[in-house]
Amino acid sequence: MKFVTKLREEFSFVKGNYLILVITWVLMDFANELPALYYGPWVIYDLGATPAILGFISFASIIALASVQFPGGYLADRYGRRWLVSTLTFGVALSFAFYVFAPSWEWVLVGAIIGNFCLLYQPALMAMISDSTPAERRGMAFSITTLIANVATTPAPIVAGVIVAVFTRPVGMRISYTIVVLFYLTAAILRSKLTETIKTDEKIRPRDLVASYPKAVKESWAVWKKVPRSVFFLFIANLIITFAISMGQLFFAVYAVVGERSVLNISEFDWALISSALFLTMILVAIPVGKFIDKIGRKVPLLISELIFIPAVLLFVYGDVPRLFIAMPLFGAGQLLFFSSFASLQTDLVPRENRAKVIGFSQFVSYVLMALGFLAGGIIYSFMPQLPFLLILAFLAPSFLIILFFVHEPKQREAG
Repeated sequence: MKFVTKLREEFSFVKGNYLILVITWVLMDFANELPALYYGPWVIYDLGATPAILGFISFASIIALASVQFPGGYLADRYGRRWLVSTLTFGVALSFAFYVFAPSWEWVLVGAIIGNFCLLYQPALMAMISDSTPAERRGMAFSITTLIANVATTPAPIVAGVIVAVFTRPVGMRISYTIVVLFYLTAAILRSKLTETIKTDEKIRPRDLVASYPKAVKESWAVWKKVPRSVFFLFIANLIITFAISMGQLFFAVYAVVGERSVLNISEFDWALISSALFLTMILVAIPVGKFIDKIGRKVPLLISELIFIPAVLLFVYGDVPRLFIAMPLFGAGQLLFFSSFASLQTDLVPRENRAKVIGFSQFVSYVLMALGFLAGGIIYSFMPQLPFLLILAFLAPSFLIILFFVHEPKQREAG
């Protein structure tokens, strides 16, 4: 009974908005992983793209995503979080219909751009998570988000592998994207039950979506004068890691899975098993990572996460099936540790009334660099497939040093 009581106390914050968001992430993340497993090979081998075009598709879609971060943060702080999250999730769901019926890679490009425009709600979503969790449980909250998502996504690679094995990759990918549309629509309906987390009497008007952009940019720049300098240095360190990882992340499957652009030439089903091992590892480490972040602070886990990337990258680049079973879980654990610590520390440092604007600004610049990373990675991969991954190692040092010397945890954490 003591164990049950302790368990209830430990997870007592998993309720209300946070619980709804967790449930919708389960649905969305499981569906997402079905086509994600073979996305790169599908676009290249079945829809007529090249590695450079694959990089360009991600570049264009991420630029679209970046362009809505300023108004997303501004509108969320001024008019509220709920209406953005619940309404635009429907738009993201319907954008995947372009993937279902795509005869060529151009349709995927259009669908990706539309879907990412609808992610105008992202700053509102992140702010709602921060608003809905207590300060002493933030590390746990962000790690549990990853845990719950990975519980759902762990069987997805196996399911995707079976679908492709039974129906072939071209047909299997269309079936997978149909599942994505249906699951996202279900999540959108559930998100209509969210409760607003900030008080505002202002009502949004359609013309405000466009008219607010200049003011949103101005206020998002001005907000940096109202937050500690550690927030800025944390922002820079995150940008470096984001750019570095994006150069290789799009090409993991292309590099590994058998095909003319592959280096490792492992089978599609082996890749599905390796991906399942990645998700299983993240399930096992999510709770310990969250407790670790809440117990010792955010800075040390940030530094440790960057050290984990070193063996992960080397084992992948010079890998075979056994090495990939080590490399991918290590890479996933490093990302979990880094981004949970980053999100927790950013929330600790930024007051609620400025939170969405800081998130919007940070994500705008992060997405621009991510887009450039995808584009650069596609071009570099065409000439030297190993280099996009090895460059990740080159960017670890400056990020590590910035966190070590210029990022400091607050004496008192900002309220949720």
